[in-house]
Amino acid sequence: MEIGLVELSRLQFAMTAMYHFLFVPLTLGLSILVAIMETVYVMTNRPIWRQMTKFWGTLFGINFVLGVATGITMEFQFGMNWSYYSHYVGDIFGAPLAIEGLMAFFMEATFVGLFFFGWDKLSKVQHMVVAWLVAIGSNFSALWILIANGWMQNPVGAEFNPDTMRMEMTSFFDVVFNEVAQAKFVHTVSAGYVTAAVFVLGVSALYLIQNRHKDLARRSIAVASSFGLAAALSVVVLGDESGYSASHTQKMKLAAIEAMWETEPAPAPFTLFGLPDKEARETHYAVHIPWAMGLIGTRSLTKEIPGINDLVAEAEDRIRHGVIAYDALMTIRENRGNIPAEAWFIFEQNSDNLGFAYLLKRYVDDPRDATEEQIAMAAEDTIPGVGPLFWAFRLMVALGFSFIGVMAFFFYRASFCNMRFPRWSLYAAVAIIPTPWIAAELGWFVAEFGRQPWTVDGVLPTALSASHLSVADLLITLAGFVIFYTILFVIEVSLMVKYIRKGPFQDVAETEAWQDQHEARLRGAGRDAAAPATSAE
Repeated sequence: MEIGLVELSRLQFAMTAMYHFLFVPLTLGLSILVAIMETVYVMTNRPIWRQMTKFWGTLFGINFVLGVATGITMEFQFGMNWSYYSHYVGDIFGAPLAIEGLMAFFMEATFVGLFFFGWDKLSKVQHMVVAWLVAIGSNFSALWILIANGWMQNPVGAEFNPDTMRMEMTSFFDVVFNEVAQAKFVHTVSAGYVTAAVFVLGVSALYLIQNRHKDLARRSIAVASSFGLAAALSVVVLGDESGYSASHTQKMKLAAIEAMWETEPAPAPFTLFGLPDKEARETHYAVHIPWAMGLIGTRSLTKEIPGINDLVAEAEDRIRHGVIAYDALMTIRENRGNIPAEAWFIFEQNSDNLGFAYLLKRYVDDPRDATEEQIAMAAEDTIPGVGPLFWAFRLMVALGFSFIGVMAFFFYRASFCNMRFPRWSLYAAVAIIPTPWIAAELGWFVAEFGRQPWTVDGVLPTALSASHLSVADLLITLAGFVIFYTILFVIEVSLMVKYIRKGPFQDVAETEAWQDQHEARLRGAGRDAAAPATSAE
């Protein structure tokens, strides 16, 4: 199979996935923020909170619709561009995707309709429950997607069946509670919460700069900053958990992120800055933080984190054992009626390394014919792009810590300074609106690019997973996807800008009714009935 074909297939899927993920984080976070705002409305009965719920809910709805439009096409790509992948691991990978479609997505879509069209048909409490069901559905949908993706990173609960020549599920429990999937889920949804918090913070700051909708803006900042601070802290903590998980499930990815060529004495340092050089197998001008990587990656001061060179040597050994497994598998296939017991025993002893033998198919049709040089080349392929991973990870981490600082500042000003915000801070809040999307895309790049050359880590190489399409087919569909998704993105931004400029809809009748009730309560408390009513909070 031509490498160009595989790379075009990867580029197409990467493009559609990253376009789709422009919409997902905001959906995850805004659904929770809208539900919180409606809960406050039900508790206080103040019209301003209903106004906030409707306004931010409208922006959520725009984002939700376009997220669905971009997400549906992605699942079709597994059959179009990655047909052998779908055949080889479809029994495992397809299950969480099916559950996501049948349970989470349908629940989410159903209650989204009730949320937008049920304001005058449901009671306040019923509508609040609908808002929370929308939020739960959105996050539940992400859970099943990330269970599927987590299995690709750490394929547990499955084994290879020589009779069908496919991977088959052995434990649904292990797939669902895969440590990588659970860590990815909480880390990803927390990043979505930060994205929504920064978005709400930035739009609200824009209103304060323009001296518009100040009541809504101040309260939105108060909610977004408190929610965003908790989420930003969670992202850092849960990112640390992902690093710990990678130390024993994806050692090469962790070593590449650190540009750690040699195994460092325990506890390993964290490389704050450096210039990775793959040719020289070293990182120039490295600045280290002692012990930090050892504590993150192993939770101890005595365990080593293996370097890239040692992991390549380990990969060579696994490739050789994989060839033994492949040879035994071919013997089993050729003697179906009378399988030699020795072949079964050899295969079972080496089956965990079968995927490494498939790495050789890039260089030779039959892995058993591979030379030592080809084995060394296949082992070298297990090193992902060190430079891009090194810098993408550090930029992502820097942005993550900056969100903590921003949210802490606005939380302090909202809680202890009577919601007074310096003008420079409002301009800064507007300026950083795009940054959580950058951080989220970098996170996915690190997760997916760092897994190469595997589609399913240690099981199925990417070079074997792609469909047998022509380069022309891929170029045409890639161009079509780019044009279509770009149009959708322009529509999304245009609609968002339109409704942000328009501002929230104010229900005058409800506001006046609340003011009348508020004045009546003041009179009932023996206060001066002539005193002016407070603004509609």
